[in-house]
Amino acid sequence: MEGSDAHLDYALSGGVMTITHIWVPPHIGGRGIAAGLMAAALDAAHAAGWSVNPACSYAAAYMAKHPEQGARRHDEELLDEALEESFPASDSPAVGGIT
Repeated sequence: MEGSDAHLDYALSGGVMTITHIWVPPHIGGRGIAAGLMAAALDAAHAAGWSVNPACSYAAAYMAKHPEQGARRHDEELLDEALEESFPASDSPAVGGIT
């Protein structure tokens, strides 16, 4: 449908995606389109290793309502860090009582 383009605007600087604006035409609003745009933007940011700064009010509200999407990458980093501390690369294979 012509005139039905929704969009999410962002700026990228220093590994930070700043979401500046989300717009959905009123005649297609209320269908979860803005939420879908946010989910896709967060997935893209996480895949690229960027942090996200929700500068627009909708982005901030979405991230507050869906903290699991913002926390997913952070949790993976914490797990990787914990594994590295538990099993440092310099440890011999005999670590942990196995000889």
